[in-house]
Amino acid sequence: CAPPDVVVWPQAVGQVQELAALCHRCRVPMVPFGTGTGLEGGVNAVQGGVCFDLSRMAAIAELSLEDFSVTVEPGVTRKALNKHLRGTGLWFPVGTVGVRGV
Repeated sequence: CAPPDVVVWPQAVGQVQELAALCHRCRVPMVPFGTGTGLEGGVNAVQGGVCFDLSRMAAIAELSLEDFSVTVEPGVTRKALNKHLRGTGLWFPVGTVGVRGV
């Protein structure tokens, strides 16, 4: 396990953009972290760098019942999404493909 050098908690897309631009200019690795539900070890910062903890970006931006699509920020969990969908007749099962965030 290799921890990052720094962890930041942006709360808006603009903050992510500014931080990413700064890391790019300084040639510092970026490690994104959403909700921590993955088992593949994607948060392992093998070269150090900045971990972007996106868990505080948990808004559900848009829901379209007509085409069964939803736009979410990266910190939205499956449980939170299903709570939002309750009463619509829809649900988000585990292992769904085609996930698209903002």
